[in-house]
Amino acid sequence: PPPPVTINYRHGLPVITLTLPTRSERCRFTVKPMVTTVGAFLQDVRREDKGIERAEVFATDGSKVSDTTLMEVLLMNDFKLVINNTAYSVSPPVKEKLSSEHATEMEDIKSLVHRLFVALHLEDHQIRKERELLQKLDHLKEELLPLEQMKARITANANAKTSRLLWVGLALMSTQGGALAWLTWWVYSWDIMEPVTYFITYGSAMAFYAYFVLTKQDYIYPDAKDRQFLHYFYRKSKTQHFNVERYNKLKEDLAEAEESLRRLRQPLHLRLPIQEISDKD
Repeated sequence: PPPPVTINYRHGLPVITLTLPTRSERCRFTVKPMVTTVGAFLQDVRREDKGIERAEVFATDGSKVSDTTLMEVLLMNDFKLVINNTAYSVSPPVKEKLSSEHATEMEDIKSLVHRLFVALHLEDHQIRKERELLQKLDHLKEELLPLEQMKARITANANAKTSRLLWVGLALMSTQGGALAWLTWWVYSWDIMEPVTYFITYGSAMAFYAYFVLTKQDYIYPDAKDRQFLHYFYRKSKTQHFNVERYNKLKEDLAEAEESLRRLRQPLHLRLPIQEISDKD
């Protein structure tokens, strides 16, 4: 009698012939090795014989072969086909090696099939991806809304304090100038006040140098203002329990999602990869 499971090649495609346990008859299954997976093959076997409760494939070392494995990979080595409680040892025939010209032709066919698959499913993939990005944008905006409101209040408070500090500095400088003028023309003479103004200038230079030593930055008024604003902002954020790191992360995720959606909607960029939030993490 023939072996329970045999494999032959017809017209370049493997034909697996096996005896169905319930019907006790031989049945042929022609598979496309580059497309059909092990799971799809086993599903066809169970569909053909409703009495099959268990159908699995194991390697010769006893490890189970995944259902996602292509039949082309499975047929490269011996394996065991388990149907219900019976295990069948299968030895695929050695396939004749393709000539280099034929192999190149097969690779071209594979590439063509892949391009056709992408072209046929690109629109569905684009619509599904766009829907996912829109849902992600709505979720991020919903999370950012209370944080944006809290940030606006903290920013307004920090700006007010920074502005008040600048006006206080101007008032102190005006007071100092008026005091020096009053001491020079009404109390003392310039001969007495000249050393005072010199040491005041020298003290100011020392203060600016100390600022550089502490901050490693030149004392430039816009930079100093921004630094003081950030100081007030982070101090207020701490008291208001505003998570700056989480806010920045959500803003970055929102910008990435908007960029991905923009690229997805541009016809010239449909062939370019869409980078997601977890790719830049």
